[in-house]
Amino acid sequence: MKFLFFLGIAMQQPAPVVPQLALTDIHQRDLSCVAALAIVASEQERNIPSALEYPILGERGRTYAGIVGERVVQQTGQTREQVRDAILAAVAQQQNVVKKSGDPDMVVDAAMAKCLPLLDQEVPNKKLPTLNQCAVMMQLAYEEVYAREKLSKTAQDLKTLAFVIDSRAREQMRNQGLSGNESDIALLEIREKMLSEANAENSGSKSPDLDVEHCFELAAPEPKDRKFEH
Repeated sequence: MKFLFFLGIAMQQPAPVVPQLALTDIHQRDLSCVAALAIVASEQERNIPSALEYPILGERGRTYAGIVGERVVQQTGQTREQVRDAILAAVAQQQNVVKKSGDPDMVVDAAMAKCLPLLDQEVPNKKLPTLNQCAVMMQLAYEEVYAREKLSKTAQDLKTLAFVIDSRAREQMRNQGLSGNESDIALLEIREKMLSEANAENSGSKSPDLDVEHCFELAAPEPKDRKFEH
């Protein structure tokens, strides 16, 4: 994983010119958590089983990194480059600690026990979509990418995900006693509602913020147990 992409610290605007202050213990704790979350998110992208036991961290972790980075810049006067370098140094330090540890999983568990509550406080969990909602969301995502890129690699991946989740959604509805026609109607109603909400959002209204990454979890070959769920 590209850690700089994860960190997501905006570089477009210059930091305010103020006297530089040393990092406080809180700053160091928060930057350490940015590093810990980045490491686990990187491992999740590579489908490492131990990392997949934690909540998916990609999107929320990047948001958290941006919030923490900007706060440190504002409160200490350090440049964004300096804060970025501090985070990368923390990443290297934590990787070294894990590498030298006799029980790497325990080291990571301790870091996550400290950092996940901080993540939840700064970036609350989005509402988890249902299986039916995910089926529609993935289909809409595929259609949008296909219209722009035709059958690109991304479009093909989304098409596969949409098929998998749609199949599981229909199986779930079939087990609930719904006919094929009733399942079609249920998914169509969700689709129409989502498109209506999207149009309303474009007009300035706020639609429900759903956790799209949960849909990727629902498409996984086997369900993963999550540690530290809140």
